[in-house]
Amino acid sequence: MSRKYFGTDGVRGLYGGPVINEEFAARLAHAAAIWARGVSGGGVATVLIGRDTRGSGVALEAAVVRGLRAGGAEPISLGVLPTPAVARAVLESAARLGVVITASHNPAADNGIKFFGASGLKLTDEEEAIIESHLGAPIPERAVEAVAENRAVAGYIGAAQALLPVSVLAGWRVVLDTANGATCGTSPVVLRGLGAEVIGIGDAPDGTNINAGVGSEHPELLAEKVRVTGARLGIAHDGDGDRCVLCDERGDVLDGDEILTILATHALSLGRLAKNTLVVTVQSNLGVDAALMAAGGRVVRTSVGDRYVIARMVAEGATLGGEPSGHIICANVSPTGDGLVAALMVIEVMLATGQPLSALRRVMTKFPQRTAALAVREKPPLESLSAVMAAIAALEAELGAQGRVLVRYSGTEAKLRLLVEGPTDAVVRGGLARIEAAVRRELTVL
Repeated sequence: MSRKYFGTDGVRGLYGGPVINEEFAARLAHAAAIWARGVSGGGVATVLIGRDTRGSGVALEAAVVRGLRAGGAEPISLGVLPTPAVARAVLESAARLGVVITASHNPAADNGIKFFGASGLKLTDEEEAIIESHLGAPIPERAVEAVAENRAVAGYIGAAQALLPVSVLAGWRVVLDTANGATCGTSPVVLRGLGAEVIGIGDAPDGTNINAGVGSEHPELLAEKVRVTGARLGIAHDGDGDRCVLCDERGDVLDGDEILTILATHALSLGRLAKNTLVVTVQSNLGVDAALMAAGGRVVRTSVGDRYVIARMVAEGATLGGEPSGHIICANVSPTGDGLVAALMVIEVMLATGQPLSALRRVMTKFPQRTAALAVREKPPLESLSAVMAAIAALEAELGAQGRVLVRYSGTEAKLRLLVEGPTDAVVRGGLARIEAAVRRELTVL
């Protein structure tokens, strides 16, 4: 069963557009309520709702509440809360479903809706397809409200603080970029509670500035702040808090691949990496594979999207996985990607080894890699683009075992993503230029 509206991370788009608007949000929530009641054997299904700091989130939440009520569900509003905190709340309660109103790292003009099942995991492709099958007539306008509940915030903060010893970060200066998003009220509280001096940036959300020049997609300000203040560590989240990128004490940024490699190789050294396996996506750098192999571990790759990573982790019996974007899943702590948990786990490695982050990152040597994201008007099947496929085949033949090419459409945006890895930067740069030129001959690039 195919999906029309769901992408790799829920339904997402421009607020006020053909999909992300109050009418469709109510219909989607109504369909989700029907599905939730079905899997719970009928009766009233409790649904927890969280959102990020986008101004459009309030109206969309009201529409979601209306749809859920019409579908026989009992909505409970958790207010502004990071995505992983919503997932945790669903897992630890009797809720049948979790809804997060967020467009993650996208600009403030966008918004979206994603769902978590009773296990705290994102829904599968098949479950999302069933929800789409229940999309029916528009939901009648009715004035309804959700029950407000704020205990999830305290529970999430308490669980995060418990991951490290009390006051263990006394004397640490940490720069924290919360992207003007959902982690503004959680991550700084946790770090200060552990004794750290926290210098905040991106911590003044106004409904329009989420991810605007700050956060995991824009770590330049974080890096500069670390250098200027002499901080030991820099941490950046995205708008809904399920991503993390780090900055070492020198002001150099670490992406998700480097974070995963540090965590995995340290766990291997202690005999604690489940199945000796790390799960990553096809987007991850080949340097991850080389580092894990040298440490006695193995890497398993899956499609792009953290929920595909989680599904493969479950299948493999693995407990660590993620993406270069900074989605890090520590399944023995959180059922989904959690930027705060990832940062705390790296801090734990720093404490255990006594090494700064600049030393820990040396465990991985990245293969030269370049990427591009081309905004496109349409998304025809890649196999129908003869020039693009020919350029990919020619480059792959030249690279052989010394590199790779990845071309795919974004699951959340109207973009074609290109990635080339190879033995030298010159080879990679030239190869990417050839692929991009072929794309521009066959697609309208905006």
